[in-house]
Amino acid sequence: AADIPCSAYRSSWRDPRIEWKFQKGSSLVLFYYGGQLTEPYKNRVQFSPTTIRFSTVTREDTGKYICEVVGDGSHIAKSEVNLIVQGVTPPRPALAGATDP
Repeated sequence: AADIPCSAYRSSWRDPRIEWKFQKGSSLVLFYYGGQLTEPYKNRVQFSPTTIRFSTVTREDTGKYICEVVGDGSHIAKSEVNLIVQGVTPPRPALAGATDP
């Protein structure tokens, strides 16, 4: 698991719009905007105004995470976090016919 903070969030701003972007090399992916997580993140990321929490991470998640907060008027704040995933925990083997509780 990994928690990535959004230090740009200001609780004093009324009804801020929050967007999260993921940058890897020259590609930039919007993965939280309009109040929704996008694929493939929605099944393994939890959102709160101050943090995104990955339930699992892989080396593919290595990159720069950008949190942008737009408040009322022309207030804009941005924070960036570089995430480096050096190893990966192998998935738990599933038994044929077994289901998780």
